[in-house]
Amino acid sequence: MKFTNSVLKKIELLYEECGYKIRYEKGNFNPDFCILEQKKIVIINKYFTTDAKVSSLISILSKIKFEKAELTDESRQFYDKLAQLELKF
Repeated sequence: MKFTNSVLKKIELLYEECGYKIRYEKGNFNPDFCILEQKKIVIINKYFTTDAKVSSLISILSKIKFEKAELTDESRQFYDKLAQLELKF
């Protein structure tokens, strides 16, 4: 799967359905992102390439808690597709 703007939009929608907001900010985050779990906000370095943003957001999916049942059918299928990339969810 190529990490394009289209894939980024689908991941952003998936986060929205899980109740999380994504913010793109400048700063030095280790490891390149910040998760504010109580406020359900994910902060990604805004200077990342699309590929790096997608990779970070996919990585974060394994760290946040959400119910897969909250997702629409389309998002659930997309989530399953991401899981097939041998990511640890």
